[in-house]
Amino acid sequence: MGATALFVSIALLLACLCLGYLAFRRVRLMRGGGVDVCLRRRPASRSRLRSGDGTAGWHFGVGRYRGDELAWFRLTSLRPGPTVVVDRTELEIVDRRTPANPEAYVIPHGASVLLCRIRGVELELAMAPGVLTGFLSWVEATPPGRTGYRQAS
Repeated sequence: MGATALFVSIALLLACLCLGYLAFRRVRLMRGGGVDVCLRRRPASRSRLRSGDGTAGWHFGVGRYRGDELAWFRLTSLRPGPTVVVDRTELEIVDRRTPANPEAYVIPHGASVLLCRIRGVELELAMAPGVLTGFLSWVEATPPGRTGYRQAS
């Protein structure tokens, strides 16, 4: 019984340390100018998971602007660096829509969903209205002489 209690105690301690790290990381990212952004790497219409669940694949995270890049940090990842990096000079905004019915329960209320393409890879970003305004301003503010973003036709 003593070995089992020790194992459970160690497991609980590790779980508490992981949760503490995740909370500290989120606070640090948000204080450093981060914004809440949900991300889905492949749109539901092209999902390999044919479950019919439109909520599959959405992940909460924190986006942070770094020059020409938006670094996205997944909320539940222990990785110290960004999970996805979006370069605005290679960004194409393909579509903008309101969340579908099943998605309304997964992403924040009032969010807009952008379908983006970066180097041929599609991903979706869901943002609250204020965050979306900042994101679109950042995308359109490419310095002169750079390629800049393209609105897909």
